[in-house]
Amino acid sequence: MSGHDVLPLWEAFFIIVGSSAGALTGLQFVVMALVNESSAPKDPSLIDTFGTPTVVHFCAVLLVSAVLSAPWPHLLGAAITTGITGAAGTVYSIIVVRRARSGLSYKPEMEDWIWHCALPLIGYATLLVSSIALPSYHVPALFGVGVFSLLLLFIGIHNAWDTVTYVTVRMNPPAPSAKASPNALPED
Repeated sequence: MSGHDVLPLWEAFFIIVGSSAGALTGLQFVVMALVNESSAPKDPSLIDTFGTPTVVHFCAVLLVSAVLSAPWPHLLGAAITTGITGAAGTVYSIIVVRRARSGLSYKPEMEDWIWHCALPLIGYATLLVSSIALPSYHVPALFGVGVFSLLLLFIGIHNAWDTVTYVTVRMNPPAPSAKASPNALPED
């Protein structure tokens, strides 16, 4: 089947998802600025394990959205391009899992394993399988790509928020109150 027949039906979806991923990539830069401004000690391995993958996920969604918004004459070219993205993302997800298992200064909790390791791996594997099926089974394959796109978008939103809350709540303890300060003036 021709790409000209199938892909225009998905154009609005990929424009919305792709532009959201592009904008949210900017959000992750704000998150990293907050991390940099925090008083907590900096650990590059934590950024490599929890921060950088979020940008990669947003960029993968943006890339797939752009690829599937292109005027492909046949679905095979789109399938190959998204398949390479799915394969690269699967390998990258395995690298992130290995980083999370190594000696980090932070011990990942179950939620971290789910959102930072398991779900991205599932998403990229879904993209890979959907890309393989795209030339022959375009309807379910495009729904699989849609699932990948939304899953990675929501993973990125969750992980960016998780980073912000971790930095603001756990890494920056509240300042001592005026009553607890030894230099506080006595109340009348």
